[in-house]
Amino acid sequence: MSSRGDKFKASLDDGRSVWLEGKPIASVSEHAEFKGTLNTIGKLFNMMDDPQERDKAGYLVPETGKYAHSSFLVPYSQEELDKRSRSFAHWSSATNGMMSRLSDYARSMVTGWYAARDQLSELDPQFAHKISAYYEHARDNDLFLTTAIIDPQIDRSSGLDDKRIAERFLHVVRETSEGIVVRGAKMIATGAPYTHDFVIFSFLQFQSEHRKHAHVLIVPANSPGLHIVCRESFHHPNERNHPLSSRYDEMDAVLFFDDVLIPWERVLLYGDSEKVLALRANKTANGLAFHQNVVRFVAKLEFITGVSFAVAEAIGVTGFLHIQEKLGELLTQIDVIKALVIAAETQAKPDASGVLVPDLQYVETARSLGTKYYPRAVEILQQVGAGGFVQTPSDAEDFYGPISKLMHQYFEGASVSAEKKVELFKLAWDLIGSPLGARHLLYEKFYAGDPIRGLANHYNRFDKGSLTDPIWKLLKENSKGKSPAI
Repeated sequence: MSSRGDKFKASLDDGRSVWLEGKPIASVSEHAEFKGTLNTIGKLFNMMDDPQERDKAGYLVPETGKYAHSSFLVPYSQEELDKRSRSFAHWSSATNGMMSRLSDYARSMVTGWYAARDQLSELDPQFAHKISAYYEHARDNDLFLTTAIIDPQIDRSSGLDDKRIAERFLHVVRETSEGIVVRGAKMIATGAPYTHDFVIFSFLQFQSEHRKHAHVLIVPANSPGLHIVCRESFHHPNERNHPLSSRYDEMDAVLFFDDVLIPWERVLLYGDSEKVLALRANKTANGLAFHQNVVRFVAKLEFITGVSFAVAEAIGVTGFLHIQEKLGELLTQIDVIKALVIAAETQAKPDASGVLVPDLQYVETARSLGTKYYPRAVEILQQVGAGGFVQTPSDAEDFYGPISKLMHQYFEGASVSAEKKVELFKLAWDLIGSPLGARHLLYEKFYAGDPIRGLANHYNRFDKGSLTDPIWKLLKENSKGKSPAI
């Protein structure tokens, strides 16, 4: 009997159009550039059938009697919200926080829409039926989901009133009895080659006249006319020299929609910009999905902190005050994000349907801090290891060659053997100096959108009177009984 991981990998050879280095990929499941990542994801999927793991990552679905990942669990109690959090942490820890789009984010978005379906039916009477059918289908079939919500970078100074922009941003070209036909492009679809379905919408601030661009869709990856165009692969086949790049390269891609038919049952909303914006702003879906972001980020901070500690110990610098200060700063980062996760969970409030939703204010604060924390963590690791990162030998096999004795003598560490030190420094370099490491630095800065706009939105949404009213009250009391100024 095939494992869930094997079924997942086999399911990707479904006729989808995936392009890498200018060539179509005949078999995603067998392609060398995806091998390490798919093996990693396959192991995660197998947890659902492992009696030692399935309760850590999943939950028993009463309707089916089978386990599903807890990103599909609708939390009505603190215990259920905690279970979701633990499942995110378990998967993230299994990948050292280095894989951010393991489907649990997009799954949580779908789960949030499903949980809020009664309220969202005000947007479209068919919404509840459509999202319920899809949610159950995705949950019961272990579907891998990802999002593609950014429009292509063509000319950011122009908008949809510019015809050359409007024609290239994803839009509806015609309606049929079967569904809508769309044309255009979307980016950045992380995990695109090995997803089953894409959750598609836009961050645009639509106007009423932009109805052809206003839509929320769920698009199968093997849809005729859909082309998945991958960036350069950062996968490396040498696991010993590249322990992260060989396992965790989440491929990013741009999606080309060349007149793709989206069946009506996969069109959640279409044609009304205000309704699309309302769905996009739904607090239940955003709260459940963004919660996954910050739980995952804790695992990543713990990983880079652990690497920094190990490097410092290996070269004997932990006794220096300025190194201790930097390592202490990394611990502070972890504690702050953990505290915000705890605050978001303990301050969770039920929505109109009784779904317990993490407090978005704390979640958004954690996401904003993450854009600064991770670049700083990388900088600290660079400062701790310094020039040692570019002084490692080209391959561990050098330790068994003619100059083996000299290799062991001159690469030895303060607390570890020469071989272990080199392995550690290669791991650290893969994290901060490889193409994969550079991609992660960029990702953590911008995955949540423009960090400046994020902070501005935090200010704009905040109840400012809760802070300014006491100020005016104090000034009013202070001026009582005093003559007005002349």
